Amino acid sequence: MSQQPISRSADLKKLRDEGYDLEIRSGCLLVKDIPYVNSRQEVKRGILAVKLVLADNETACPDDHVAYFTGDYPCNEDGTEIAKIRHVSGERSLAENVVIHHSFSAKPKPANSYPDYYAKVTTYVSILSGPAWRIDPKTTAKTFPFVEPENNSDEPFNYIDTASSRAEIVAVTQMLARKQVAIIGLGGTGSYVLDLIAKTPVKEIHIYDGDTFLQHNAFRSPGAPSGDDLRRKQPKVTYFKNLYAKMHRGIVDHAVYVDTRNVEELRGLDFVFLCLDKGGAKRLIVEKLEEFSVPFNDAGMGIQLNNGALGGIVRVTTSTEKKRDHLRSRVSFGDAAGGNEYDHNIQIADLNALNAALAVIKWKKLFGFYRDLKSEHHSQYSIDGNLLVNEDRPQ
Repeated sequence: MSQQPISRSADLKKLRDEGYDLEIRSGCLLVKDIPYVNSRQEVKRGILAVKLVLADNETACPDDHVAYFTGDYPCNEDGTEIAKIRHVSGERSLAENVVIHHSFSAKPKPANSYPDYYAKVTTYVSILSGPAWRIDPKTTAKTFPFVEPENNSDEPFNYIDTASSRAEIVAVTQMLARKQVAIIGLGGTGSYVLDLIAKTPVKEIHIYDGDTFLQHNAFRSPGAPSGDDLRRKQPKVTYFKNLYAKMHRGIVDHAVYVDTRNVEELRGLDFVFLCLDKGGAKRLIVEKLEEFSVPFNDAGMGIQLNNGALGGIVRVTTSTEKKRDHLRSRVSFGDAAGGNEYDHNIQIADLNALNAALAVIKWKKLFGFYRDLKSEHHSQYSIDGNLLVNEDRPQ
């Protein structure tokens, strides 16, 4: 089935986004799983079909008011036939591989023509499904089927992003398309960054980490790994690539740490998320990203145990061509040692998720997805006071 006319036509896309099961076959739009009532007062499901008028793979206005149906003749809830739309009954071929049993005529008033296929389809669905709904109010034609992308398409996802179109933010979402990003470090924060980035249409996501995915990692990462996942003791990047490749194409795993041997691979990327603790490695990466003119941000947190409760700060520091001079006063390049409960009590998934969300939100601001009034390059959240501070704006 081709999705192109659906994706390119506002009326068909609206039907799909609302949950209708659509297929285009031999120039006809098939709307599947339409509830209706038969003569025995049973709720059944049939297929509504309408002929499409297309111009360059996009719908034009319908040229008639006739619709077709595969199934028994639809009835009112008392089993009497819906006579007001009767046209012709009898099995016949509407088009290649499209066999129908009835045709209906429902002229819209006062224009006598439908402005688009959304209006035409929903009018007929209301007529056909109304009696079924009155018998069973849970009955609906909006079944939200799985929707695959075009074969051989360059879509970043393995299935169509109906969430963006449903929310009417496709144009905004496309600001993130075709970008190449990297996540360095797939610990608690880095794995949540991947979870969020995998739901955006970036072209490639490069993930770097030389560690093994172990049992303690399961308690500060998104998802719920099985015991078998943990027994494999596989590289973190392998585990997370296999998890998120179910949804997003273009995830490139690098089961290594970033160092002098491979840091050149970061050149030319659109953005890099730094989610690692080791300061020595971070210093090299920061210096090279600045040299490469690649924007990036660094996510970190400092958590202390005081009087039996945890407190501290969650931080995101951003570096772009507009502002880099603040970074060294905000980011530590020393390797963590003592005095930080985060090194010992790592089961703080909520803080990891918050840190990742702040980093991703800032990335989306930089690329125009979110409005950015402050242009802050450093955000700091204090846990005990529930306070978010934004600082370091470009001059």
